[in-house]
Amino acid sequence: MPKKVISSHTGKSIVLRPWRDSDAPTLFRYASDPEIGPRAGWPPHQSVDESRDIIRTLFSNHTTWAITLKDTDEPIGAIGYGPACNCKLPAREGEPIVGYWVARPYWNRGVCTQALGLMIDQIRKTTEIPSLISGHFVDNPASGRVMEKCGFVPTGDTCFDESLFEGKDRLIRVLRLPLHSVT
Repeated sequence: MPKKVISSHTGKSIVLRPWRDSDAPTLFRYASDPEIGPRAGWPPHQSVDESRDIIRTLFSNHTTWAITLKDTDEPIGAIGYGPACNCKLPAREGEPIVGYWVARPYWNRGVCTQALGLMIDQIRKTTEIPSLISGHFVDNPASGRVMEKCGFVPTGDTCFDESLFEGKDRLIRVLRLPLHSVT
């Protein structure tokens, strides 16, 4: 089943679309920034080939998209949901974990809030997933504000990310979003 493009007709400036091999140089340009990956829990990319490999493996599924500018189709970040995560978020059975990041030139412009809102709308329309879980490092409160703007509620839980690439544990604040009532 082909992955769908997710867009809005309400004037949003972004589109969520499948990743392409041709996006590798742009992905590397942004994902090699040492301020990006560690905020999201992964090491900076080291080469275009590594970025291409990530597109072909981690990003090659039906629940991960490139966040692209509507006017240029340039990928400026990634968003997705699924079971994969190295952290110990207290997910319920069948509850996907949400993750996202955006390139530094697009910070504080509402891009992540738009992207997360588009993805949540798509999940509500096309799945019966009852809830989503996510978290943010406590030293990255901006990510938590994005989640809260999109309806995520703090659970009161925290957990640790055992980031071997940084050599330290980092505290994660946990948030959850109810989507569909369970009957």
